[in-house]
Amino acid sequence: MINDEQLASLNKAIVEDDTLALEYLVLDIKPVDLAGFIRYQTTQAGLKLLTYLPLEERADVFGHLNVVTQCELAEKMTEEGLSQLFVHMNSDERADLFNELAEEKRQSILRRLAKEEREDIRRLASFEEGTTGSIMSSDYVTVVAETNGVKTNIAQALERVRHTAPNAETIYQVYILNADQQLAGVLSLRQLILAKPEATVDQIMTTELVSINAAEPQEEASRLISRYDLLALPVIDDNQRLIGIVTYDDAMDVAEAEATEDMHKGASIGPSDEGFGQATIRNLYSRRVNWLVLLVFANILSGAGIAFYEEMIEAYVVLVFFLPLLVASGGNAGSQASTLMIRGLATGDVGIKDWGKLLVRELIVASFLGLTMALAIVGIGFWRGGIEIAQVVAYSMFIIVIVGSLIGLSLPFVLVKLGWDPATASGPLVTSIADIIGVLIYFAIATSILAF
Repeated sequence: MINDEQLASLNKAIVEDDTLALEYLVLDIKPVDLAGFIRYQTTQAGLKLLTYLPLEERADVFGHLNVVTQCELAEKMTEEGLSQLFVHMNSDERADLFNELAEEKRQSILRRLAKEEREDIRRLASFEEGTTGSIMSSDYVTVVAETNGVKTNIAQALERVRHTAPNAETIYQVYILNADQQLAGVLSLRQLILAKPEATVDQIMTTELVSINAAEPQEEASRLISRYDLLALPVIDDNQRLIGIVTYDDAMDVAEAEATEDMHKGASIGPSDEGFGQATIRNLYSRRVNWLVLLVFANILSGAGIAFYEEMIEAYVVLVFFLPLLVASGGNAGSQASTLMIRGLATGDVGIKDWGKLLVRELIVASFLGLTMALAIVGIGFWRGGIEIAQVVAYSMFIIVIVGSLIGLSLPFVLVKLGWDPATASGPLVTSIADIIGVLIYFAIATSILAF
């Protein structure tokens, strides 16, 4: 992190246009921290700070910026300067940026790049957003197991690593290819260093591989890396040829984006490519208004339920006192159950086949929860309205909590069966459904007890 002294010095140097101070300061700050600082500067100031860095460090800092900021800076750069930056950026990062640029800008960049780099950008940029291919990198180390009938030994493999390491995103995993460029095995750097120089790579390589097709969802790549504790995951095409890797840091970015998306869905907020800090008023409005309007009409049903029992309410006004408490308790219990279920489905801890077992378990847990909450509120019911009101409140709390919990548990399963994202079942949706049912349960119990 940039400390207070560095921050003050940077701001002062920018205001005073102190070139020497800026040149010294930017070199003393870690790339990710400098990117965080540039993000909140004007485009002109950000460009100026980048020019004080050597080209490789400039590309490193640029890669840590979000795509929105990258595009703003790219629009102000010269075509030659942007092309040089593309040469030194990580392959996956420059492909992401390339897809965001205007067509005229893209063609200008491609004209200034070498053929190999042009083809690499076009290939990586061609994968559909959200697939593993869209986040993979082409900067990795490979060794051919056999050339012209002669097997590659460890000494030759190490020489190959030394030759290609400067351009690789990671060298801790070396991928072994057969003559058809298919993935045959993998070697760790540790294995290479400890093996005898005369041993051949096919003798010590690991052939039990974890890989993924480029067309698979990027979330699956993140899951595999997490499950098998991989530093990098090899990406193959339909012919089993190695075409890229997904590194651990890229998988972490995907996991973070997925968690953010699930949180937004859980709050009934639509998706967006922009971060909250960069979102426009129109974007924020459009992402939130649809679900809110739908839930307004859903909650009208709660009002209809209350209207149906107007005579009961007129006779026992005290019932209104407990109404918010009871329906909120059902919604809260449902949200808890829904959150646990959605997370379990997301991590693979539970599946559709587990629904019956989980339903029985939730029924038991919810019964204990409902009983505890009923005991907590029964005294207030007695104090406010006597023994009959206490009975109504206690029975209602017990049943509403159970029903709310079962709704929260079951709704994600229903959405999965319908092919929808179960995260949609969290938060406002579960609460609204539980509120409607809670109102009906409460007044139905009140009618059955107080009518006699």
